[in-house]
Amino acid sequence: MQSLFVDALVIGCGATLVMDIVAFVLKRAFGLQPFDYGLVGRWIHWRLRGVGLPRPISQVPPFRYEGPIGWLLHYLIGVVFALVFLMSMGAGWASAPSLLPALVFGALTVAAPFFVLQPAFGAGVAARRTPRPGIARAKSLTAHLSFGAGIWLAAALWALLR
Repeated sequence: MQSLFVDALVIGCGATLVMDIVAFVLKRAFGLQPFDYGLVGRWIHWRLRGVGLPRPISQVPPFRYEGPIGWLLHYLIGVVFALVFLMSMGAGWASAPSLLPALVFGALTVAAPFFVLQPAFGAGVAARRTPRPGIARAKSLTAHLSFGAGIWLAAALWALLR
């Protein structure tokens, strides 16, 4: 069981890093603005204080450590997703990772922003209240597919190092 948690930690952080590298490349190559994970920190901060939030989240007052807290949560969520994936795939997958199941799982994780974060931040389900919902959806799907590819890549590298 301990090995499962170590695998989830390594693979989840690696997959999240791949997701962040893809976002960085997209910003440099195409000027696509990456998601501001500080907003996650802001949302959690105010929710834990029991404060009802006006929408959109950008109208909520920031607080000092929202950036680092948001980034920490971003990686923690990546680890939790990796744990769920590894548990669903069984013990053998991490030893011989295959790309397709990881990509499918990555695509499924887009449900988190579509049905949790975007509505909570005032963007509506699947960003329907944004000025360009199609672009927002495509960016979310790209991010989560890159996370899925990152699961596979991190698992393949981890399998070589063990």
